[in-house]
Amino acid sequence: MKKRFDLIIFDWDGTLINSIDWIVHCLQQAAIDCACPPPETQAAKNVIGLSINKAMHSLFPEIDEQRLKQLISSYSKNYFSKAMNRDDLFPGVYSMLIKLKDQGYQLAVATGKTRAELIEVLEATGTEHLFCVTRCAEETASKPDPLMLHEIISHTQAAKERVLMVGDSIHDLQMAVNASISSIAVSCGANSASSLQAYQPLLCLEQPTELLNFI
Repeated sequence: MKKRFDLIIFDWDGTLINSIDWIVHCLQQAAIDCACPPPETQAAKNVIGLSINKAMHSLFPEIDEQRLKQLISSYSKNYFSKAMNRDDLFPGVYSMLIKLKDQGYQLAVATGKTRAELIEVLEATGTEHLFCVTRCAEETASKPDPLMLHEIISHTQAAKERVLMVGDSIHDLQMAVNASISSIAVSCGANSASSLQAYQPLLCLEQPTELLNFI
């Protein structure tokens, strides 16, 4: 697999940063704040990676637009109440990203986060300069639609066969399948290794830094 790829597209939450438990808490707290039944932990994990609108619709399919706006507002307020920093990245991730960039890989992010959320965490972790392009769900189509991958690939002018998606959720891997690009799964985030393997990634890693052993 060495030197097989030119562009590596990372999901953010649960792939590069250890944020899954916090997002689950914020989703559950938003439900409580809005007098909705809080989702079970795995149900909340299963929507991470989707746009916030799509995630809330999935968790609360019967809600009206007013309640949807309330849930999203509460989630955002809860999410921004915690200041993140580089220590929230999975161990070794910052050094891995620097090494990959120094080796000549183009690096990108494809995330279900809003742009405001992504800007904050990129600045807080000091990683903004490491990525040549980023895409957020509100700017394009939500995962697993492949549009954000197509836009990243078009921006970088990478050959599709030399593009790798790295993600922790079934939405990441389904998006890669839909875009006809290779993927590697990491099982440290939203979904289990067995769930991720169903999407036939090249590998399923326990931690993102294991990527350095294979590319």
